[in-house]
Amino acid sequence: MRLFYNQASPYARKVRVFVHEIGIAGRVEMVDCGLLSPIAPNAEVVASNPVGKIPTLIDDDGNAVFDSRVICELLDDQHEGPSRFPANGPARWRALTRQALGDGLLDAALLVRYELLLRPEGKRSTEWVDNQWDKVLRSLDRLEHDATGGGGGVFDIGSITLACALSYLDFRFADEAWRERRPRIAEWFESVAERPSMTATTPQ
Repeated sequence: MRLFYNQASPYARKVRVFVHEIGIAGRVEMVDCGLLSPIAPNAEVVASNPVGKIPTLIDDDGNAVFDSRVICELLDDQHEGPSRFPANGPARWRALTRQALGDGLLDAALLVRYELLLRPEGKRSTEWVDNQWDKVLRSLDRLEHDATGGGGGVFDIGSITLACALSYLDFRFADEAWRERRPRIAEWFESVAERPSMTATTPQ
């Protein structure tokens, strides 16, 4: 299998962490696409994924699989250890909801990043940035209130997604001090950030 990624992509990192967690890193060839943006697609990725986004996985049969949610679920079938997707019942819906919350946080943070990085200064919308950042803050507050980061002690797909989302805030928005007034989620993040899967995929 081949995975198209770049080091800065939090969605690609989610897949890379997942690969390490389920112990199949040796079976997945990592193809670093370098810097990508919505206005600078990668031709090799576009040839496999018409949306042109990473991560994109080419499976053993040559089929392209995307996005991170679908890739992780496919990879969960590629190993013999415990599933990172609870099979059914409340645990499954908690894990998937945490994944959705982490992805939503990332969507908003990336839209802020793109607005500030790619749009000329005179054309940037402060209202847009503020509204997107409010989504980030509300998501963090929900995590703190529900203490859902840990997923009951299991590093499942929800926990993996949230860990990558919080790490992205440190990577791109280090001055925003998201830990203030959120001690429970900060404590949880500090514990999972030292997992080998996280340290092996830290963006440079």
